[in-house]
Amino acid sequence: MIEYESLGLSNQAFMTDLEAAASRVIRSGWYVLGQEVSAFESEFAQYIGAKHCIGVANGLDALILSIEALDLPKNSDILVASNTYIATILAIVRAGHQPVLVEPELETFNMDPAQLAGAMTAKTRAICVTHLFGKSCRMDAIGAFAQAHGLKVVEDCAQSHGAKLAGQMTGTFGDAGCFSFYPTKNLGALGDAGAVVTNDDALADRLRHTRNYGSKQKYVNEYLGVNSRLDEMQAALLRVKLRHLDAMTAHKRSLAEIYFEHLPQGFTLPRRREDEYDVFHIFGIRHEKRDELRSWLLNKGIKTEIHYPIAPHRQKAMQGILSGEYPVADSLHASELSLPISVGHTSDDIARISEAAVQFDLAH
Repeated sequence: MIEYESLGLSNQAFMTDLEAAASRVIRSGWYVLGQEVSAFESEFAQYIGAKHCIGVANGLDALILSIEALDLPKNSDILVASNTYIATILAIVRAGHQPVLVEPELETFNMDPAQLAGAMTAKTRAICVTHLFGKSCRMDAIGAFAQAHGLKVVEDCAQSHGAKLAGQMTGTFGDAGCFSFYPTKNLGALGDAGAVVTNDDALADRLRHTRNYGSKQKYVNEYLGVNSRLDEMQAALLRVKLRHLDAMTAHKRSLAEIYFEHLPQGFTLPRRREDEYDVFHIFGIRHEKRDELRSWLLNKGIKTEIHYPIAPHRQKAMQGILSGEYPVADSLHASELSLPISVGHTSDDIARISEAAVQFDLAH
């Protein structure tokens, strides 16, 4: 059986260093907001090319705290992709604002800049973009639109660690870049973890307060804060894996090349552009017989995933919050299939998956 992903297998190559890092933290006797967090924040900021990195408990908190720190008028409208993962929308709602859905490009799954003008309202104050599947949104066009209309920009980079547009890392185009280090991410912790990167000194200072009860000095609270701190253990483990992130990305890109070379014509493959550096967190194809294809592959001993089976505007939790019809999102959610492409997979695995896909194409 080829698993969609095995985290144990993916982390196996780093086990000695991970165990040493864990032991170092345990022996230190300091477990919250210590040297490991400070070191990771410095190293990740340098990697991304940002001035500041603020470690938080998870990716959702990174989004919520960043949106809150923008100090937008209460109940502002924030533009967000209609097919994004639900967390992006939850963050907008939890921060006290209204999500306004924008359809994506069918070929890339990412927010379509051409749809922004039609989604604007008198209350629109920000855009929250999601770099889905490891591909950068078109931040050149989105950034120009935001600047022209005086909008803030928050980037959801939960799936785009190391992805670039014209050589610039995702997370550095907007006011804040929000990262999740959930274990399945390209840079994954061994539990929940997150961070915000920014070049804005005031925003960074506020986030360092709000993640820690609104306090940077013990018992002195300047803001209404929360408890959302990246812990020392996860920071130490992330420091180990950050050193290998470029190599992991290169491996995933090499696996993607096998798919591009061998998957049949009946499969709609991820769109590639010359100035986009994709990191393939997810290799999402589209197929009109998606469910039949998924069953076929499973019968061949290949597990897949769907990202995502239900569009946000059709989720029960979003009724009364989201309204309207979004046919592009519906089409993507009905046809997307994620093929295995993890650090733990080999070129032989991908070749076997590709061959099974060819067999399906010939049989159908």
